[in-house]
Amino acid sequence: MALFRRLFLAAVVAGVLSGTAASVVQQVTTVPLILAAETYESGDASVHAHGQAAPAHQHAAPAAAADDEAFQRVGLTVVTNILVGVAYGLLLAGVMLLVGAPVDARRGLVWGIGGFVAFALAPAAGLPPELPGMGGAGLEARQAWWIAAALCAAGGLLALAFAKNRFVVAAGVVLAALPHVIGAPHPESPEGVVPPELAARFAALSIGVAALFWAALGSACGALMQRVVEPRR
Repeated sequence: MALFRRLFLAAVVAGVLSGTAASVVQQVTTVPLILAAETYESGDASVHAHGQAAPAHQHAAPAAAADDEAFQRVGLTVVTNILVGVAYGLLLAGVMLLVGAPVDARRGLVWGIGGFVAFALAPAAGLPPELPGMGGAGLEARQAWWIAAALCAAGGLLALAFAKNRFVVAAGVVLAALPHVIGAPHPESPEGVVPPELAARFAALSIGVAALFWAALGSACGALMQRVVEPRR
């Protein structure tokens, strides 16, 4: 029981560290793009593009209210990223423990890369990260496809890494490719107000932040788990 408590603590600490690091990077990479997209979504960008100044009574809320809203946005982003980091940290630590392979920071980084491929890169190949104001298919359909793509990619990677039977390896490859063969859900006539170059930049930066998040999570989780597991062996 003490071992599991320590593993739980290691996963939580790794999740907090990686979630906080991702939040800091997001503030200077993806958050400004989200704010820019919101101006297009609200119509402010099109108004300014035509050179028409907004009336004084339509200006943004007072500075104090704007600062409070920004603080809340940052706070919610940090909390969300930490919760996601803890959840993925627990998942990663559990799988690493079940596999039973040696763990350290370097091996943890490899696991983190696998997590990035499964839970960020593979789903993004069909459904790139989207900004506010971008047209998309139904939320339920996208969520179902995202989960399928992530789980199938994770299963395929585990088969490639640990299966010794080549038929199991081949089945893993087919499993990972299956959601992409079926195809991600997209609207028949996509409509959006966000410029394509802004959307492309956001997608690329989001994937980059996800890579950093998973690298930090895997390395921290591996290093902390080494302190817990190795003395027991």
